[in-house]
Formats: sequence, C-alpha cells, structure tokens
Amino acid sequence: MTSSLASPTAAAGPVPDVSVVPPVWGRITNLVVDRGEGSWLITTDGERYLDYSSGIGVTNTGHAHPRVVAAIQAQAAKILHAQQNIAYHEPGLRLYERLRHVLPGDGWGAFLSNSGAEAVEASIKLARIATGRPVIIGFRYGYHGRTGQTMALTTAKDVYRGHFEPLPGSIYHTAYPYCYRWPGGAHAPDASCVCDWEAQLDLTFHQYVYPEHVAAVIVEPVLGEGGYLVPPPAFLPRLREITRQHGILLIADEVQTGFGRTGELFAVRHWDVEPDILVMAKGIASGLPLSGIVAQRSLIDRLPPGSHGGTYGGNVVACAAANATLDVIEDEGLVANARERGAQFLAGLRALAPKYRSIGDIRGLGLMLALEFIKPGEGDGRVPNPDLTKRVQAEALARRLIVLTAGTYVNVIRIIPPLVTTADEVELALRTLDESLTAAGP
Repeated sequence: MTSSLASPTAAAGPVPDVSVVPPVWGRITNLVVDRGEGSWLITTDGERYLDYSSGIGVTNTGHAHPRVVAAIQAQAAKILHAQQNIAYHEPGLRLYERLRHVLPGDGWGAFLSNSGAEAVEASIKLARIATGRPVIIGFRYGYHGRTGQTMALTTAKDVYRGHFEPLPGSIYHTAYPYCYRWPGGAHAPDASCVCDWEAQLDLTFHQYVYPEHVAAVIVEPVLGEGGYLVPPPAFLPRLREITRQHGILLIADEVQTGFGRTGELFAVRHWDVEPDILVMAKGIASGLPLSGIVAQRSLIDRLPPGSHGGTYGGNVVACAAANATLDVIEDEGLVANARERGAQFLAGLRALAPKYRSIGDIRGLGLMLALEFIKPGEGDGRVPNPDLTKRVQAEALARRLIVLTAGTYVNVIRIIPPLVTTADEVELALRTLDESLTAAGP
C-alpha cells in the first residue's frame, strides 16, 4: 500500500469540510476567513468581522500590517530556516540586540524560542539552574501554558490540567489579589485593597516550602485566562521586595500583556518593577511563531551550551517579522494608542454598566478589558453566570464582533482589540456590546 500527499484538495479544488479539524481545538467561531485587514477579519463569503480577539492577543499591529508583510516576503525570498545551532542570521542578530533594550537599564540579554509555553519552560529551567533551588511558586487563576511543566503552573481553569495528572512536582500556588472575589467582600483594586495575598504567601512558606528552596515566583502582571485581573498598585512592588528578601527570582509572564497591550511596552512598567526574567510571545511577531525570555545576560549565561534549545527557535522569517513589528509599534505610536483607546473603551463600558444588573465587575488596563457576569440576587451577589457570558459572546458574534471568554467559571468576556484600532471602531464595539447585552437577556 502506498500513500501520497498529492490529494485532490491539497492545493486546488473545493476547500475541505471543517470536520477535518479535531474537536480538541475548542471553537470560538465557525468562520472560514479569507484575509485580515487591520482590526477586521474577512470571511470567504466577504463578510467583515471586527476582531477584538486579536488572535488571542497576538495581532497587536493588526491583521496583515503592510510593513510586517513586506518584511516577511523579503526574508522568505532569501531563506526560510537558518537554525540557531548552525548559523547566525541578520534578522536574529538585530532582534537579539533590540531585545536587550526593552527594559530599563543595561546588561539584558535574550533567548528566543517558538511559543509562550516554551518560553515559560525556558524561564523555569533558567531559574532552577541559576539558583540551584527546585521549587517554583505560581498564583491561583494564573495561566502559563499547556505543556507538562506549564500545566503544573496553570490554575486558571480545570480543563487545562484536570485530565492530565500526575504533573511535575515542586510547584506550589498561592493567593492572587482578586479584589472582586475577595471572601471579605468586593472592593476596588486600588491603594485601599484589603486582600490578604501577602499573608497567604507567608502561610505558603510556613506550610508547604521553605523560601530558601524556592527558585522563582512566576506571575502575570495582569492575569489573562484567569479573568483579566488587574492587581492593586502595591502588589507587584511588594512581591518584588519579598522575592529579593529571600533570594527568589521573579518571573514576569508577559506573554499576553507584552508589546504594548496594556498601554506600556510591558505591563511591569506600570509599577516600575524590574523582574529577573521576563517571558514574551504573542504580540512579538504579529502572528508568526516566536517567543523568548529577557533576563540579565549574566543570568542567561548560567545555562551551559546545549542545556536548552529548539529546532525552530528564533526562526529567521519570524525574526524579520518581529523587527518589523517593533518598528510599527514605535513608529505608529501603538503603545500610546493602546492607552488612549483603552481609556475610551473602559469609560464606555462603565457608562453601560448601570443598565445591566448582571454585570458584576468591569476592569482593564490599556486594551486588555473585561466584563464579569453574575446572577443578580443570588448568593452573595457574586455568583458566576457563565450561561449569560456565552449568550453575550454569541450575540456579539451575530453582530459581527468577535470577543472571547475567560475566567475560572467562564463568566468573563475579555476584549482584546488590535493596538491599531481606532476611536470609531471602539465606539462601534461599544454599541454592539450594548445591543448584545440587551439581546442576551437577564
């Protein structure tokens, strides 16, 4: 028996039925897209959808930005794969140099890989080898990936890890300051925050692990899959103090928050916190697979040659896309636009909120925004309402607006516009969400 890749539909003929894709890919929509332009996706039927998912926070420069496309085309015509163990290439050298300067100060270096999970894995390996300590501490509601090691770190939702025990050990989780769901009562994540996260971390040190055995604490500066949780202003600075006190490295997982998403190039800059290791992916290359870590070069150099790597890490075409992406972010003022459009969107959502008792909380930073839905009048007034959340998402899609869900109970709508989005597009999205909330019902 022989087989052939030259099937009748390989390059021509009718598009195969969507059933060829396995159901493990949970569906956000059933759209078949032909192309993208800025904030918009265009289907094969010519219908236009305002894409406020950004491919889950990836297309910060919008879909098919001309400058990024040109860089990809030019590089692809020269060489597609120049593996890092074998050769250097100009796009990679330029990107490595640029990444040395994305955080304040001197002495930074980078390591490039393919995906966010891979970059998190690299950060964990680096932390363990640099400190000689085994333990990693994460936060509840956190998301760091779906590989074996990163599943062990992830607690955002049961489906990400629930079927796959046993998971790697020496991982512990502590409380995150989820101000809306603090057991003592909902409150604003501001300077008056009363969440007891610090006491819970101290309890973790007394109940589970000695701090001198902890290599690193990993945290998303704004939690992503866990519900777009913006911390109170004292949280990250105090966490930085605690980790330094115990000789623990601080890993900032900026896979979803990075490259302008929150209105700073990286979210840690909102609180003037310097991590030991910064993890990046998603928005770095406008959709091409690329990720990496930034740390002090003296720390990265603790990894012996051959102790970490990957065949496709720092792919030459992806590096060319990343350099063009960084140019666009800087030249077109996308970080400032994220701040301005984010403020516009957040104000618009808060203006809508009094009309809908099912909106329990509105939060966001830059163009990373969320609505949390509850069942009004039930329990303590904060009972999650995932059914309504799904209806709102469906009603928005019916009106050609794509938004995503999030949260442990899937009761959060998260809104992730491209950083190129306009004031008019934000107003359109707000009107569409208003209509969708009304249509979704109580």
